[in-house]
Amino acid sequence: MKLKTIASRLFNKSLDYIEIIGNKLPHPATLFGLLAVIVAIVSLIGAMVGLTAIHPANGSIIHVKNLLNGDGLRWIYENVVHNFVNFPPLGYVLAVMIGIGVAEGSGLFNTVIRALVLKAPTHLITGSVVLAGVLSHLASEVGYVILIPLGAMVFYAIGRHPMAGLAAAFCGVSGGFGANFLIGSVDPILAGLSQSAAGILDPTMKINAAVNFYFMFVSAFMIVIVGTLVTEKIVEPRLKKYEGDAEKLPVHDITPEEKKGLKWAGIWLFIFAVALAFTIIPENGLFRNPETGTILHSPFFDGIITGILVFFFVPGLAYGIVTKSIRNDTDMMKHIIKSMGTMATYIVLVFFAAQFVYFFRYSNLGLILAIDGAEFLKSIGFTGITLIVAFVLLSAFINMFMGSASAKWAIMAPVFVPMFMLLDYHPALTQAAFRIGDSVTNLITPMMSYFALIVAFAQKYDEKYGIGTIISTMIPYTVILTIFWIIILVIWMLLGLPLGPDGPLYLVK
Repeated sequence: MKLKTIASRLFNKSLDYIEIIGNKLPHPATLFGLLAVIVAIVSLIGAMVGLTAIHPANGSIIHVKNLLNGDGLRWIYENVVHNFVNFPPLGYVLAVMIGIGVAEGSGLFNTVIRALVLKAPTHLITGSVVLAGVLSHLASEVGYVILIPLGAMVFYAIGRHPMAGLAAAFCGVSGGFGANFLIGSVDPILAGLSQSAAGILDPTMKINAAVNFYFMFVSAFMIVIVGTLVTEKIVEPRLKKYEGDAEKLPVHDITPEEKKGLKWAGIWLFIFAVALAFTIIPENGLFRNPETGTILHSPFFDGIITGILVFFFVPGLAYGIVTKSIRNDTDMMKHIIKSMGTMATYIVLVFFAAQFVYFFRYSNLGLILAIDGAEFLKSIGFTGITLIVAFVLLSAFINMFMGSASAKWAIMAPVFVPMFMLLDYHPALTQAAFRIGDSVTNLITPMMSYFALIVAFAQKYDEKYGIGTIISTMIPYTVILTIFWIIILVIWMLLGLPLGPDGPLYLVK
């Protein structure tokens, strides 16, 4: 008993330190501004001491370019706006948010999530809640704001512990952040950052938003299965019977109008999917590569962001017209503008992140660091599956202190993507490994942006529930998801399977 008490104190103390360290970090945008300044100072020092590296491809000597001499300062002054405007994730995400804004603003996402959970047979409720959580990644806030409290409400309504419902939903929404059955808003962000980082070595390399799709799709099944089993076999038995007296709030069923909206949204989505399929299935398809006739490296994947935009826009508009949440073009534009309004923080973040990334590239520090880092890893024999698994765990650890996936990847990608490219790993693999680590500890880090909201939802059922309650409840998901996800990645590497369209494991020489 004494040992258990000591372990509990140590655990709580470690959580306190994580919270203290996390809270001391500056705003992500400020952090990128500081990192850009640090890169400039390091470039000055590197140029003064004659820091160099030998390019592995052509044998040329790479020198550090000083950002603080005349040429460097002129480059900064001329390129601040260019860096911002041409930063790949910015345009990708804003374009996708037009389609997502219509689908979310019309109420389509909300209704789909509710239908999935409320219409499921009782014995499939847990799996349906986790599945709905995985699908909720398609939108920005639906999973956190709607599904997590809905999961608790549904479990409570059928006589199960509300915290088990909350945990199952949280597992799908946040723990399964790196998995999905469809391409969502986070995919173009990460792909754009990976492309910018890969450009340090190969400026011609393109990383499409679907580069991890095959791996994500299979991982989504794992999230649903593991999330369901952990909820029913570990979490819920530990919670025992709920003895609280919280009011059972009514769980609103799907209205006939909403059902009709879902029907027409599905019909128009099917029509769009068929039309899109005809652009690539025939040998002379419009969106195939006009020179080679292939699908990879074709207009279809080069313009995949447009496809994702329309994928959300068409059913969202159909649903809105049927349910009258979109009565005219003004209503539609209001939904898009509201969606864009949520991106204000992201736009500010991107401005500073772009300066950091392009400063890093211009100075050659990223290239030199990648070459030296790759040579060091080769010299100690730290490559292969062991290296990739270590990178997953590193990403998971960093996620404990910094919640934003895009902010973390903007810092990590310029270092690790080119470094791993020099070890012959494609950026798709580096990105997939990062996504695993970034997802699994989302459930137990107080730095996750919605963590306080999750605590507030839990306190509706017991005011004594706090950060410790949530973390202790979610730890089994983190541990087991980490183990199974790493196993899937290892199997994937052993079989040599592509991670997605134009997303091989290794660079083709």
